[in-house]
Amino acid sequence: MKPLPLGVRIAAGLAVTALEQARKLPQQLAGLPLTVVSEAMQLSMRVQQHVTELAIKGDDVLSGLRPVEEEPEWATFDEEETPVTTSQETPADDPWEEEVRAIAEVPEFLPMYDELSIAQLRARLRNLDAEQLDELLRYEKAHESRPEFVGMLNRRIATVKSQS
Repeated sequence: MKPLPLGVRIAAGLAVTALEQARKLPQQLAGLPLTVVSEAMQLSMRVQQHVTELAIKGDDVLSGLRPVEEEPEWATFDEEETPVTTSQETPADDPWEEEVRAIAEVPEFLPMYDELSIAQLRARLRNLDAEQLDELLRYEKAHESRPEFVGMLNRRIATVKSQS
């Protein structure tokens, strides 16, 4: 007996496969909404991660390209006015002195720390060692003491210490 032409055999195989898939369809439909939602959420998270990574890279590049903005001549700030002091006030009690000291304490390895969002900081934490993370934690507690930042830094320190 002569074999049927290839096109006929492929069409028959395709018809049988379609019939088998149609029989499985009711079972697959029950789990379909959960599968679609799960895959959509995974895709959304991947896109958010890529966008954040691109924004961080862009911030790094652009921060080096932007010139430091000079103050306009007409702008005056409270810092420029000489505060009235009494003879009993010590330099440590001067709020402006405390602000200058606080600005100077920003960790050198992450000078833009105060401007970082939590997502931007999270992306940079992978490159820091335990000592740098401890320094960031001390700085955060002494200045802003934002619970979400303190918690994230504590968790990262614990992870780094457990890996070493």
